[in-house]
Amino acid sequence: MLTSTSNHPVRWQDFLKSGNRVFIGSNAAVPNKLIRNLIENSQELHDLEAIHILTHSESEWAKAEHKDLFKVNTLFIGGDNVRGAIAEGRADYTPCFLSEIPRLFSENILTLDVALVMVTPPDEYGYCSLGVTVDIVSAAVKSAKYVIAQINPKLPRTNGHSFIHTNQISAWMEAEEDLPILPPPELDQITEQIGQYVSLLIDNGATLQLGIGKIPDAVLRYLNNHKDLGIHSEMISDGIIDLMKSGVINNRKKTFHKGKTITTFCMGTQRLYDFVNQNPHVEFYPSEHVNSPVNIARNNNMVSINSAIEVDLTGQVVSDSIGYRFYSGIGGQVDFIRGAAMSKGGRPIIALPSTTKDGKTSKIVPHLTEGSGVVTSRGDVHYVVTEYGIAYLRGKSIRERALELIRVAHPKFRDQLLKEVRKHYWVPEHQDKTPTSVPELGSVELKKFTFDELEYVLRPLRPADERKLQEFFYSHNKETLLMRYNHHVTQMSREKSCNLVSVDQSKDLALCFTETNINGEMIQAVGRYYHIEQSNACEAAFVIKESKRGKGMATRLLKEMVKIARLRKLDKMVATVRRDNVPMLAVFEHNGFKRVPSDELGEINLALDLTETND
Repeated sequence: MLTSTSNHPVRWQDFLKSGNRVFIGSNAAVPNKLIRNLIENSQELHDLEAIHILTHSESEWAKAEHKDLFKVNTLFIGGDNVRGAIAEGRADYTPCFLSEIPRLFSENILTLDVALVMVTPPDEYGYCSLGVTVDIVSAAVKSAKYVIAQINPKLPRTNGHSFIHTNQISAWMEAEEDLPILPPPELDQITEQIGQYVSLLIDNGATLQLGIGKIPDAVLRYLNNHKDLGIHSEMISDGIIDLMKSGVINNRKKTFHKGKTITTFCMGTQRLYDFVNQNPHVEFYPSEHVNSPVNIARNNNMVSINSAIEVDLTGQVVSDSIGYRFYSGIGGQVDFIRGAAMSKGGRPIIALPSTTKDGKTSKIVPHLTEGSGVVTSRGDVHYVVTEYGIAYLRGKSIRERALELIRVAHPKFRDQLLKEVRKHYWVPEHQDKTPTSVPELGSVELKKFTFDELEYVLRPLRPADERKLQEFFYSHNKETLLMRYNHHVTQMSREKSCNLVSVDQSKDLALCFTETNINGEMIQAVGRYYHIEQSNACEAAFVIKESKRGKGMATRLLKEMVKIARLRKLDKMVATVRRDNVPMLAVFEHNGFKRVPSDELGEINLALDLTETND
C-alpha cells in the first residue's frame, strides 16, 4: 500500500498515466517489492517506459508477460530478462556515458515522470539515504515529477552525497527486503595471471578505479604489498575491505577527496553492505561527479581497470556487444579511460583473457566482428593486458600496436594474426616472425631492479621495440660500437633493427633493461645469446649504454641469461670479447667464465660450463 506525504493512502494512478516514463533504481538497490506492488495495482495503466541502468534483480518488469504494461529502455544491459527482451526486440538499449546520463534527465531529453527508488528509513532530521546506489538515482530523484520510494530498513545508510529529504518523496511503501548478494568470483589461473600483470602497472600511492568482474578482484589480491593506495571508482566490491582494514588502501596520497574512498555504488556480499553502513571513510557521490573525466583526472596517478569483449590490432575496444547482439553497455569505461589518461601519471588499462572461455576464439582480433561497436577508441587506449603480458599502445604506430597486441594474444592465434595484418601492409614484409615469449623469465616475464635508486625493468626484447633499438644504437659513441661490433658501424636500418628484435625467444634469447622517464620507455642495456645447435651451446653478447655502465646491469643480464640457458639444458655458454674491453672481461670472469685459446690476437674467448651447479 502506498502512503502519501500527508500519511494518507494513495493509488498509483494518482501519479502515473499510461505512456509515462518511469525510472527504476539501480544495481543492488532495485525496489523490487515496490515494483511488484505497481504490477499488482496497474489497472488501466499501459505502455510505461521503464528506464534504468544495470539492475541486479530478476527484472520482473522485463518479462514478456508484462509487455503491455512496460516497454524497457535500458542504458546498460544486465540480467537474463533484460538481455532477453532486447534480443527479442521487446526492449531498447540506449548507449550513453554514465557521466552524461544525468543530463539526459535534467535537460528533459529523457523526461522522467516517476522515479521508483529504494531508501533507508529517515533519520531524526527527515533525511533518507539512497544507500548502496547513488549513481544516476540521485539525478533521477532531482528530475522526476514524482518520487515513490520503498523504505527498506535493511538498506545500509551510506555517507557522502547520498541523502534525500522526505519532502522530496511523493509517496512511499515500507517493505523490508534483503539486498542481492554478489559473491566473490572464483578465480581461475588465467584471471590470476592477468591480475598479477595489472598489479605491476600500479605504483605505490596510485588511485584506482575497478570495474565489475573477476579481473578487478584478481588485481586486488595482488596489492597486499602496495602502500598508500586510494579509491575513486564507479563501483566497489568486497575486494577493498581487507585492503582498507590493513591500511594498504588509506587514500592518503589522493589529490582529490583526500582520505576518502569515493564511489557511486557497491555490489557484493552482506559483509560489504555491513562495511559501508555508516562508514565515514567511504563516501557515495552521484555519477556526474565521480565519473566526470575532469574530476577523475584531479587524482594524480589514476589507474583505471576495465575489461572488453574483443580488441582489434589497432587498439579499438568492443565492450557492449557481441557482434550484433548487445550484451552490456558503455557504462563508465570511457569516462575513466579518459580521466586516467588526463591524470598526471595516470594509466588507463583494458584487461581481458586472450580467448573466449572455450579457448576456440581469440579476443585479440585482426578486425572487429561484424556488428560490434567501438566503446573505447584506438586513440584512448594506453595498455592492453592479457594473461600473456602487457601491451603498451600509447604513442605507438599501427605497426607497433599490431605487434604488441599479437605478442599478448594466445600463442595458437599469433601466426594467423600476423598473416592477417600483413595483408593490409600494416606490418612490412621484413617483419615475418611471430612474437614469442620467455616463460623461464618468470610468470609475468619481467622483473624490476633498482640501480642507483632508479627503477629499471628487465624484460624480453619485442618486435615492437624496433624503433627503441634504433634509438639505443644511435645513442652509442664510436668506442661502444667498436667494442660491440669490432668495427665502426654507422647505420642501424629499419630492416636490421627489425631482425634484431624479432627473435625466436624459444631458441635464441634477447633481454633488455628499460627505464621509463620523461622521454618514455628507453632501452638502456641489451643482452642476448644465440643458440649453437650442433654443440648444444650458446654465444652471449652485451651492450650497455655508456651512462649506465658500472651499475651492475651487465652482471644481472648475464646471471639471468645463464639461469635461462641452464633451464633449457644447454651445456655451455661462450663469449668473444676484445682484449682491450677490460670491464666486459671482468664481468664474464667474475661470473665463472674461463679463458680458452683463441686464434685472434685481439680477442679473448671465454666459456662457462653450464652443467656445473655452482655459479
